[in-house]
Amino acid sequence: MMEQNTKRERKWGAFQQSLLAAAAVGGVVLIAATIPNAVQLLKYFPGYKKGARFNYQTKSALGRLVTKGCIVFVEENGKRYARITEKGQRMLQMETEKTTIAKKRKWDRRWRVVIFDIPERRKNVRTRLRRFMNEYGFVRLQDSVWIYPYDCEDLVALVKADFRIGVDVLYMIVERLEHDKYLREHFTLPAE
Repeated sequence: MMEQNTKRERKWGAFQQSLLAAAAVGGVVLIAATIPNAVQLLKYFPGYKKGARFNYQTKSALGRLVTKGCIVFVEENGKRYARITEKGQRMLQMETEKTTIAKKRKWDRRWRVVIFDIPERRKNVRTRLRRFMNEYGFVRLQDSVWIYPYDCEDLVALVKADFRIGVDVLYMIVERLEHDKYLREHFTLPAE
């Protein structure tokens, strides 16, 4: 049951990203009963069926993007459009950076370490940051120390700006790390 739910969440998360990208590329997206570009994108998702359910799911995805503050609706000439916000642009940038990191899978034998010390009064931000690090594939060494084998400086810079935690987070490049065998195995990296 959990596997199905997470698969569904990933699928619709990708659909939201597609809608967000369409709004970014076009500046605005016309909101109609069906969105032609979305139909083309969605036919590649398992379980896709055109019709009322698709319309409902499209509106739901747009609604979630509005709730997250990634898009806003505007009316021009009696038509309703979705326009990407600054927050939506940052979110899209992070997803693009994640894809770029995934393509750069040649390890340069250096570890990227992210450490943070976020005050207790900003506990929510700290929790969000830990969730983000976990989702993006970082491994937790300690509660506030995370490690990754590939260059992710741009992604960390975007996160620092998005979460407004610039001075509370440090990004380090480490040449050597003792007892890193389990990390190499986790990331399927060559042994020394």
